[in-house]
Amino acid sequence: MRLVLALTLVVAMHAGPMRPAADGATDSKTATPRERRIAVGKTALYAREIGQGPPIIVLHGGPDFDHSYFLPDLDRWSDAYHLVYYDQRGRGKSGDRVQPEDVTLASEMADLDRVRQAFHLGAPTLVGHSWGSVLALEYAIRHPTHVGRLILMNPAPASASDFAQFRKAYAEALGADMERRQAVQASAGYQAGDPDAVAAYYRIHFKPALARPADLDKIVATLRASFTPERVLKARQVEMRLTNETWLASGYDLLPKLASLHIPTLVIYGDHDFIPLDTASHIAHAIPSARLVTLSSCGHFSYLECPDAVRKEIDQFFRTTRAH
Repeated sequence: MRLVLALTLVVAMHAGPMRPAADGATDSKTATPRERRIAVGKTALYAREIGQGPPIIVLHGGPDFDHSYFLPDLDRWSDAYHLVYYDQRGRGKSGDRVQPEDVTLASEMADLDRVRQAFHLGAPTLVGHSWGSVLALEYAIRHPTHVGRLILMNPAPASASDFAQFRKAYAEALGADMERRQAVQASAGYQAGDPDAVAAYYRIHFKPALARPADLDKIVATLRASFTPERVLKARQVEMRLTNETWLASGYDLLPKLASLHIPTLVIYGDHDFIPLDTASHIAHAIPSARLVTLSSCGHFSYLECPDAVRKEIDQFFRTTRAH
């Protein structure tokens, strides 16, 4: 798993024309994906929207991935919600004219706010998956009035100490596969960003993170489809910068700051996640209005592994809470 992203000052946004998206599918008969570009600094963020209803900005994990691993599974929410996805700067389709040093936690915050403004959203719900939950929390701390609700799916650690606990638990869960993972990581193909080698790495990396082998096959295939050597190598450097700025930074700890948030929050955890339950429970206990749900037979990609249970919790959350 990897982390954190970069900062450049965000220049005035110029949104490109919307058009049907070439990638991604939806089960909804009426929802048509639309894509656009949102200018930030020297580049433009790729964004994709689908559906109608309460607005949700979706923050992908990694931090070396892009939004595509959510598709088509998360698109099924488009029958009741207006979903806005975007590739974080330097990753996926948001990598043009981006240098790794352009990406910082501050630029991540500015980019998220630019996306919110580009879609004319006052206080949308933020859905953060894994690393995306860290971005959601960092943004909510800085801009609490711009966030109506928080949904944190399989959240990544919100403190350096929880990250250290995760690394220890991960090594224990991986067991003998750790040597295999290290061998792949040291290979020439992986070092060069070869998509097959990178996919082989993540097949080992995520093995203890999912409850069923078939779901592991699916998530690795979905990730592999978006890999190119150029994207992999750039995202890898971005991840290193963001990790150093957050989890590996001395004293990094969002938990005390979360006590000031009065935003309805749903924390979703899977009992087969490779991130310890303490990570999710520490976040849920730190936010006054948070509710923690643990799903059985579900791992780190709960929206994929347990779609009905996740959707039930999401719908109930919207029915029983008022946006901040």
